[in-house]
Amino acid sequence: MPGLIELHTDNLERHIQPRPGVDWPHQAAIIAHDAELSSVGITTVFDALRVGSVVNSTTNYGEYARALAHEILDLRAKDALRISHFLHLRAEICSETLVAELAKFGDKDHIGIVSLMDHTPGQRQFRDVSKLKDYICGKHGLNDRGFLDHIASQQAMRARVGDLHEATAVAETRRFGAVLASHDDTTAEQVAVSAAHGAHFAEFPTTVEAARACHTHGIKVMMGAPNLIRGGSHSGNVAAKDLAEMDLLDIVSSDYVPAALLTAALFLGDLWGDVARGISTVTAAPAAATGLTDRGHLTLGARADVIRVTRIGQASALRGTWVRGQRVA
Repeated sequence: MPGLIELHTDNLERHIQPRPGVDWPHQAAIIAHDAELSSVGITTVFDALRVGSVVNSTTNYGEYARALAHEILDLRAKDALRISHFLHLRAEICSETLVAELAKFGDKDHIGIVSLMDHTPGQRQFRDVSKLKDYICGKHGLNDRGFLDHIASQQAMRARVGDLHEATAVAETRRFGAVLASHDDTTAEQVAVSAAHGAHFAEFPTTVEAARACHTHGIKVMMGAPNLIRGGSHSGNVAAKDLAEMDLLDIVSSDYVPAALLTAALFLGDLWGDVARGISTVTAAPAAATGLTDRGHLTLGARADVIRVTRIGQASALRGTWVRGQRVA
């Protein structure tokens, strides 16, 4: 089948910081991340990097994207990586430095995607503030008072700079020549705003209402493979399987488990009774959503990114990965 195309993965962050407070050498981390992806059949990846930081925050959201992007692009230029890497800038609307950080990138940086990320407490992914509390307090060790202070500061920041940041991110996407994605749309009204901005696809809509609105506006719906395989969202949002059964699922992302991408595609093939359709959610569909016409399909003249796979029960096992016709795993 065609090599898998990953549009949104946090996997690189796991290699750079394998444990809380442990910083790994970036070059080694990027190469290890690249090797891991090739080993599970991913031949094209859009490495997700957050842009937009919160200075002097207990959550330690410091700037890192520009420096890490330089390192990824340097390894790419040296042909040191096994698979094809593009950048995916996650524009954090509720932040202090988004405008300045975006200004450090340009149209030569191979930016394929910019996604509008709004993690303001009380809406989108974290409408249920108790779910946010579990996540934030568990990750950063905040007590109840610290958590309430975090919510208040984030909501005040969104009110102060949110509209400017959103407009800037949309404008910068055009400057980069990148594709715009929405993130965690929850209501039809939010989807209408995403459509007005020119979003090509929606990352992880949180409700059936939002997914239906996306299709009404011609926006492709992307959901996470872990959600699909686990049978539900860890944040309490809509289950990817439910959207698939309603024909509202177009693209799958591995999100935070690279090996889940192939398994999820085969799961969908079984669910729909159409293996080719399931595989298209991780090959042809993400290629089309990002304008990559040279891959995602097995046709003469296409980029020779190919994988060979066998099935073992409900699981999948990779038997070979080829990129540009050369075996890499």
